[in-house]
Order: sequence, then C-alpha cells, then structure tokens
Amino acid sequence: MGLTDYRARKRAVASHRILLVVRFSGKNVSAQFVRPHVKGDGVLSSVHSHSLRKLKWKGSLKSVPACYLLGLLAGKKAVEKGVKDAVLYNGLNPFIKGSRVAAFVKGARDGGVQIPVSEDVLPPEERLRGDTIAKYASSMLNEDKEAYQRRFSSLLSGGFKPEEYPAQFDKAKQAIQGGSKR
Repeated sequence: MGLTDYRARKRAVASHRILLVVRFSGKNVSAQFVRPHVKGDGVLSSVHSHSLRKLKWKGSLKSVPACYLLGLLAGKKAVEKGVKDAVLYNGLNPFIKGSRVAAFVKGARDGGVQIPVSEDVLPPEERLRGDTIAKYASSMLNEDKEAYQRRFSSLLSGGFKPEEYPAQFDKAKQAIQGGSKR
C-alpha cells in the first residue's frame, strides 16, 4: 500500500481529464471525481458508502449492489457539480470484469457521467440488484441454517435478511433517482 505507479500517474495528469477514483476499506467504499494537477488533485465531488444509510440501505456497504447504488449517487452528484465525463483511475489495482469497481462505474454511468468502458465488463443486472446474493442466501437457509447464520451474521444482526437484497436495492435506487437528499 502507499505505492504509486508514476507512469500511470503522469499519463493521468497529462491527460487533463477528470478522474474517477474508487477506494475500498474493510467495511466501506469511497470515491472521488478529481481534476489531477502536478501539485495535488482537486476534488470536484465525493461520496462515501455511509451515504447509503441515509437512504435506509440495510445491506452491506461494500457489496456489488451497494457499489452500484453508490456509483449512481456519485454520478448524479458529479453531474450537479458540472462533471460530464471522467476516466477511471485505479492506481495499482487491476480492473476486473464484473467486480465491485465495475458495478460502481456502471452506477456512475447510469447517473449521467460518461466513462469509457466496454459494456461486456460490467456486471449483469441480476448481480447489480443482488439477485445472486438473495438466491444464495435462500438456498443456504434451506440447506444449512447454522451456516446461513454464520455467513450473514452482520446483516442479520442489523435486522436485514439477505434474501431481501433485490427489494432493498429497488427502494434505494428509486430514492436516488427520485432526488432524495444526501
């Protein structure tokens, strides 16, 4: 950690394009739209996964559905600040097809920011909505309730059943698109 790919950094600064920077911690996701400068980047817009709690999101703050919703929120917020297009800047982290970063990028694009990326690297709708998590949780609940309790203990202790991801996703997405306050 703390390392910089100076060649990639130089290309980013020289491009004079706005960069989308997405970072993950143990429990959270944060992202910024920045304008790179040699002396330091200027932040144009930023979001943090705790913003989803204000929308009554009860699921994980760093799951694929949460990353998509946070990207959607980030895209809308960036557009309000005048950002029309950006380039993903991942630093040393690789961009992986169908990943949480890809879900975030899909959300930001749906929020109105043009980000160049091939459609085939973005997660399918059922992953974005949490359908796959819900199906997995339902099958685990039917097969091994003890394993289900262990696997989803943090969600269950917060009063959220993982089988409810799609419904929770739809409510949060509607709140973001409806212009709920952040």
